[in-house]
Amino acid sequence: MKKSVSRQGCVVLLLISSLAVWATVTICGAAALSKETRAPVCNPGAPIGNPADIEAIKQLGRSMGDAMVAVDINKLSEIYADDWASVGSSGTIHTKQSLLDNVESGKSKLLWYELGPIDVQVVGDIAVAHGAVKEKRINGFNGEVIYMDLLRKRAGKWVVVRSAGATANAGN
Repeated sequence: MKKSVSRQGCVVLLLISSLAVWATVTICGAAALSKETRAPVCNPGAPIGNPADIEAIKQLGRSMGDAMVAVDINKLSEIYADDWASVGSSGTIHTKQSLLDNVESGKSKLLWYELGPIDVQVVGDIAVAHGAVKEKRINGFNGEVIYMDLLRKRAGKWVVVRSAGATANAGN
């Protein structure tokens, strides 16, 4: 039986919402206990974490876009953890290897992108980054995507371990 488009959209929104709620609860709870912030409550507008980590994660987002445009598989392989996974709008689970294969094949090559502001919250070796990106792809997609990445600091480097995203505005 074929799933309806509206049902698929609901599944994606549910996954994104679940990740957002989980991240907010986890980060707010940790922030309340954190010696770094000494914050008694979670203030969604205030950055949480070491400013150097926050800037490193924002730079990682820019490096990710640049590597996709340049089809730099080695750089993308450094950015995404070996256990990276994401659920697509169709319910398909994407892995690091499938992402790298897709970029290398040029099926949906990123021609250009423009990042919006990136909100980053860091607690220890875990971080959540979310924002929006306008992009144009060779497959005809031209629009805005909202995203959330879950990152982990491994061996002193931030890597993306999970991602979720949805089309916010498509102008194709």
